[in-house]
Amino acid sequence: MSDVLPAEHEAHEGLIRTPQQLVAVLVASFVLPVVIIIMLINFVAWDSKPAAGSDGLSAEAVARRIQPVGVSDYKDLTDAKSMKTGEQVFQAQCTACHTSGAVGAPKIGDEAAWAPRIKTGFDALMNSVLKGKGSMPAQGGGDFTDFEISRGVVFMANKSGAKLDEPKLPAAAASAAK
Repeated sequence: MSDVLPAEHEAHEGLIRTPQQLVAVLVASFVLPVVIIIMLINFVAWDSKPAAGSDGLSAEAVARRIQPVGVSDYKDLTDAKSMKTGEQVFQAQCTACHTSGAVGAPKIGDEAAWAPRIKTGFDALMNSVLKGKGSMPAQGGGDFTDFEISRGVVFMANKSGAKLDEPKLPAAAASAAK
């Protein structure tokens, strides 16, 4: 009979034989379901996540990529009245330097500074403005037609002692109007 008892005792013994095994099984029984739940949530919500550190698929990014490369900006070159006046060109672009005399620009109204420039003539003044001179960039850094720039040059020169006539609309634009 004594032989039968140890065999039965071994048959009822479980997989957990030490306290360390018991602790490991308890921790795993709590941690493993949490990890599985987190992985399932990530799997279900995966399609709505953008790439890490990127907004490449956002609506704004896609719109920027597919926008037209160039934009046509049509200006009516046939009507001198629809273009900017000399004073408007001066206020928009030239006043930054020519009012304060910044970086050596002659101040508007300073006849002594403008006299040698006016003596060179309107064409020389226009050439300086269109190509740039000294610290002044080409076209004074603005976005105007040559006709509008010529109006601005005449405005500044006339305020500084010159008596130049208002420029006429170029012949090519005037003939296109007819």
